[in-house]
Amino acid sequence: MEISARAQQANKVTLVGFFINLLLTIGKLFAGLSGKSGAMVADGVHSLSDLVTDIIVIVFVGVSDKEKDSTHHYGHGKYETFATMLISFALLIVAIGIGWNGVTAIISSLKGNIISKPGMIAFYAALVSIVSKEALYWYTIAVGKKIESQAVIANGWHHRSDAFSSVGTALGIGGAIFLGEQWRILDPLAGLVVSFFIAKVALDLGTPSVKELLEAALPKETREEIIALIENVEGVKKQHNLRTRKVGNIMAIEVHVKVNKDLSVEASHNIATNVENVLRLRFGNQTHVGVHIEPYYEKA
Repeated sequence: MEISARAQQANKVTLVGFFINLLLTIGKLFAGLSGKSGAMVADGVHSLSDLVTDIIVIVFVGVSDKEKDSTHHYGHGKYETFATMLISFALLIVAIGIGWNGVTAIISSLKGNIISKPGMIAFYAALVSIVSKEALYWYTIAVGKKIESQAVIANGWHHRSDAFSSVGTALGIGGAIFLGEQWRILDPLAGLVVSFFIAKVALDLGTPSVKELLEAALPKETREEIIALIENVEGVKKQHNLRTRKVGNIMAIEVHVKVNKDLSVEASHNIATNVENVLRLRFGNQTHVGVHIEPYYEKA
């Protein structure tokens, strides 16, 4: 896929999410305030965070798809990784905020303070949010996998976390409305439970991004596959000093390859080229491959 086309698809799916999130944010905050539902207000704030992450994806995916230049020899892929990390941090902050509001309201209720009965408008808003955000999740994830963009996939999970949040909100608001005054604590309790789900999604998304930014190697299984591919190339006697990492959605592989010491420079170069071609065929044409040729000496 052409890089420009990839960026266009990422921008399109993100813009769709942006406008839906804008409508949901306005609707949820209005429903939460008018319906006196702390859980719905928290859900509205969660949707507001989606607007921010949509902007992050639009900006950073566009930058990450730029070709390599004199100051970025490996391209700009780390910008997308950085965007994914920012999204995970935004999710974590939202989770902490929703959880804190829930705990505060629960403590207040246990002290004898009566929690206001939520209005039906808040319940209806939660149902609308569940349907729209789940549909947006499937759409975004499908596009993210197609263009192999971790930032877009991360944003898709942000949409689903909002759907989860709305499920918990709907249950809490519904219980507070239909089960009587003694059950109104379900409204803040729902927000607290949902905050844990959001925090888990944040950690699942953020951990790989942080590892990549810290130059972590590719998974062991991938490294073993790379070694097997190299050693199966005709003329390769041995490989060592394999170094791997990710640059956005692109792999970077560097390796030392030993070949027969009596080969000409041209023949040795051809073997190195074959190694590069095999790795790019497996991991994509954009894969960064560096092969250092060394002479191989038979042991006596």
